[in-house]
Amino acid sequence: MTTQLVKAHIEILEGRNEGEKVEVLFNPTEYAVEYSASFQETPVPGLSNPILQFVNGSAEVLSMDLLFDTYTDGGGESVADITANFIKMLTIDGDTHAPPRVQFKWGAFSFRAIVEKISQRFTMFLGDGTPVRATLNVTFKQYRTIREQLENPRRNSADKTKHRVLGKVDGHRPTPESLWLLSQAEYGDPKFWRVIAAHNDVEDPRALVPGDVMVTPPLEDFKLGEGRNGR
Repeated sequence: MTTQLVKAHIEILEGRNEGEKVEVLFNPTEYAVEYSASFQETPVPGLSNPILQFVNGSAEVLSMDLLFDTYTDGGGESVADITANFIKMLTIDGDTHAPPRVQFKWGAFSFRAIVEKISQRFTMFLGDGTPVRATLNVTFKQYRTIREQLENPRRNSADKTKHRVLGKVDGHRPTPESLWLLSQAEYGDPKFWRVIAAHNDVEDPRALVPGDVMVTPPLEDFKLGEGRNGR
């Protein structure tokens, strides 16, 4: 069975050139998709490692090398005339006042993004210096509107659990009032101090010392399991 060759292309999705498709000369030999997430580090006295708290996910990044060669055609055309169609995707559009959103498509694979960066390298020239071979390293960053993210979230709700370090109050060691103050600060009501105590297995608040780490769970978790927490 012979598989039909499908050429990869990039379509401009908005602005003055909306709907224009720019085909690659040769399909990429490979591409890479990068995923990442952001975490906040909270140093805690007495611990060897900081506490990591998830902040948010990051946009996916697609990168690839694209080869362009006009020498094999024998026409002597400058390869820069062809690669200019890709460079213009980084140009600010007069209608949108920003570089346009694009979609890279190759067969079943589709990636909607903005072109974040292009690195152009010329590797072959005619006798008069005309470049006839070039490699573009193209980096796409995924772009999703607020509406798209709200209608189709990429992730579940962020963990609202927090870590708090108890300090001294008026120069003295923590007291039961320390948990009341923490409850007031986190939940807007001091009455939930027992939730914090139960979640951290604190049987005697008077035994707390400066530097103790208290985990404050999401209050909705407490409300769903009030019986379990003894309320």
